[in-house]
Amino acid sequence: MPFYERGPVRIHYEEKGSGFPLLVIPGGGLNSTIAGLSTTHPFNALTEFSDSFRCIAADLRNANAGQSSGPLEADRPWDSFTDDHIGLMDHLGIRKFMVLGYCIGQPFIWNLIKRAGERVVAAVLAQPSGHREEMPTQFYDNNMKAWGPEFVKRRPEYTMDQVSAFLTQMYLSNPDFVFTVTRDFVKSCRTPILVLPDDIPPHPYKVAMEVAMLAPNSQVSLYPWKDTPDKIPLAVRHVRMFLEANRPASAAAAEQRAAAD
Repeated sequence: MPFYERGPVRIHYEEKGSGFPLLVIPGGGLNSTIAGLSTTHPFNALTEFSDSFRCIAADLRNANAGQSSGPLEADRPWDSFTDDHIGLMDHLGIRKFMVLGYCIGQPFIWNLIKRAGERVVAAVLAQPSGHREEMPTQFYDNNMKAWGPEFVKRRPEYTMDQVSAFLTQMYLSNPDFVFTVTRDFVKSCRTPILVLPDDIPPHPYKVAMEVAMLAPNSQVSLYPWKDTPDKIPLAVRHVRMFLEANRPASAAAAEQRAAAD
């Protein structure tokens, strides 16, 4: 099982397939893990697209069921995770890549584009999470119950007060939209975006559609796309077409030459 290490940070990751790189960010909030892709997600992008792309996924830093670990950076929670995503790509020698993120992947992806937009070729937002006005503290509350206590049990050097400070900075310091960027940023973003909306409390349809309307190079899938099993392959087909259409021409040509040889 490969690990990427940087100082006190240790990130467990997996790769499948070959071709242009596709970073896959699992859902599950702060308990985002590679294993969750095959158990709790409507489709497993790590395996689904490995026939055409070099797919890479990692356990989120400090996910309770995962194997990644690192400091709890309460002053910069979102950026600490983005450090891990960018660092992993650097570790693998990958300069440009596409990214597909479920759930918490939306704020992660927007932060990636904000910090390293020239490297992100295209992005897929599946079941994107975002701020829901009628439930403004849901992410703080849910993680104080479902993530924090187990994390503190595993890492006794931290306290629930520190977990609270971390979650407050993460979810309550900028309680709006997608947490990591503004509407103006999305409106000015030229990166091709595909949105697969959902509508459960952590995945507000309103925010997903607002992103799709604001981003100038966006597409949106059929909705609902996962309420019945027969619709999921249609959404996966749309994702595949989007990824293939946005794969750099030079990379596609190189892959064709390699296949011919």
